[in-house]
Amino acid sequence: MKHCFVTILFLAAAMMRLVAQETYPALLECEMQSKVLGCAKKYCIYLPAGYGEKEKEFPVLYLLHGLTDTHTAWRDKGNVANIAAEIFSAGKAVEMIIVMPDAGTSFDGYFNAPGWQYEDFFFQEFVPHIEEKYRIIGDRQHRAIAGLSMGGGGTTGYAMRHSGMFSSAYAMSALMGMVENSWISHDPNSRRVAFMRSVIDNNNIEFVKSATEQQCRDIATVRWFIDVGDDDFLFDNNMDFIKEMRKKRIPYQLRVRDGGHTWQYWQEALRMALPFVSEGFGTKQ
Repeated sequence: MKHCFVTILFLAAAMMRLVAQETYPALLECEMQSKVLGCAKKYCIYLPAGYGEKEKEFPVLYLLHGLTDTHTAWRDKGNVANIAAEIFSAGKAVEMIIVMPDAGTSFDGYFNAPGWQYEDFFFQEFVPHIEEKYRIIGDRQHRAIAGLSMGGGGTTGYAMRHSGMFSSAYAMSALMGMVENSWISHDPNSRRVAFMRSVIDNNNIEFVKSATEQQCRDIATVRWFIDVGDDDFLFDNNMDFIKEMRKKRIPYQLRVRDGGHTWQYWQEALRMALPFVSEGFGTKQ
């Protein structure tokens, strides 16, 4: 009887270890405290199948959401876990960690604005937190950024002004600068006004237009991919950006596909973005 009891305990302990054991791939929702923003910030993170190999380190892609969405958008609407698993298992891209931060839903955005120093938070707190907590190869060659709409504008602005941080940038349907009559508010204290001002102050088109020779050389060290639909309301916005890139002879890839400002379009864009940034991880800068 005693032998049976010990056996039962052993089996129960083994089952508990199996239940507690982490399995990969995994898509987690996590939280960190920010001193810069003075609040807790959530994020989603995708850990690939190979993360189960305890000593293995991975490149990282920071994947940004659009206006009115949060860190859960790529998880809930973008099908990121299934697309990533599909691309990685087919050998179309190296396995990477995909990090989806939260830039707020109420016209907050990725740039610094009064009461919302998000760009400072991203580079001073968020990236260090992620790359210390997870098994990430924390150098420029193995770090990339991508995003859609507002997040595409954030992707472009971050990669231009912090070119030493990223090997590749993939901008989807990007808000490259303020669009005429966009999100108009007559309340000077409105979050919309602060958001609009941050986009105007960080206009990606104007940044390239006024870039010095050294800034152009720095921007050109990033591998650029601009992806926008022919029916997207931001099409002209993106073409204006491309025009300035051409004038400054900064290399880029451009894809104009059939489609608009939709999740169907962005899911297909992600299927191209993952192989693109993967190639950058293998390129010496």
